[in-house]
Amino acid sequence: MTYEELYLQIRHKQSYLCVGLDTDIRKIPAHLQNDPDPVFAFNRQIIDATAEFAVAYKPNIAFYEAQGPRGWESLRKTLAYIPKSCFTIADAKRGDIGNTSDLYARTFFDPSAAGLDFDSITVAPYMGHDSVTPFLNYNGKWVILLALTSNPGSQDFQVQHIGNQPLFEYVMQTAQTWASHDRLMFVVGATQAEQLGRIRQIAPNHFLLVPGVGAQGGSLAEVSRYGLNEHGGLLVNASRSILYASSGTDFARRAAGEAHKLQREMAGFLS
Repeated sequence: MTYEELYLQIRHKQSYLCVGLDTDIRKIPAHLQNDPDPVFAFNRQIIDATAEFAVAYKPNIAFYEAQGPRGWESLRKTLAYIPKSCFTIADAKRGDIGNTSDLYARTFFDPSAAGLDFDSITVAPYMGHDSVTPFLNYNGKWVILLALTSNPGSQDFQVQHIGNQPLFEYVMQTAQTWASHDRLMFVVGATQAEQLGRIRQIAPNHFLLVPGVGAQGGSLAEVSRYGLNEHGGLLVNASRSILYASSGTDFARRAAGEAHKLQREMAGFLS
């Protein structure tokens, strides 16, 4: 999906909602547990319920890897089921020396390898440019680079200063020499909303993937106020607040309600 196509989806749906498919088999409603593939059965109904409100879906790869081979099959089927009009994110946070990153890129971007064909992947930048550029060698695919995250440990390194600026700012500025805004996004946690004004100065045209709204306590209003740009520029992720809005047979309906609520708020901010 191109930058322009993503922007058109945001305009069409009046939404910049990303649904995180962090599907924990231990939390799937009991009536699905006897399904041959309970994870996919759950994901399929979540996608059906939320597709009119979401512009992106983000499976967290750890939840599928933890299930071994059957988890990878659930992931493959889930990715194939997501509407082609929606942007897909492999939340894998990969990053290693060049030849290893090349294999990671092949895993998630080359359908002839592992059967997966994501639009993008989250990447850790700590090992530098040669750990990131293999993902950029796939035409039309995106890198979503970790910049400023919501977890408490973000204070350990990301905000520590290199000279007169925090490390996360240096990472963002340096990464923009590797790819332009039509191939590169940044992860910025919703609980870091006070930093978004500065981040928009550093990366005015880039899309930002913003997790942490909903169950993690991030403010959609604050994120939208400081993060939106003329092309939308945001993918705001919600996971638990949508996936586990109910643990009963009405889970899909309740998920739709939560997604619709967020979409209505987003429409207001877009206007």
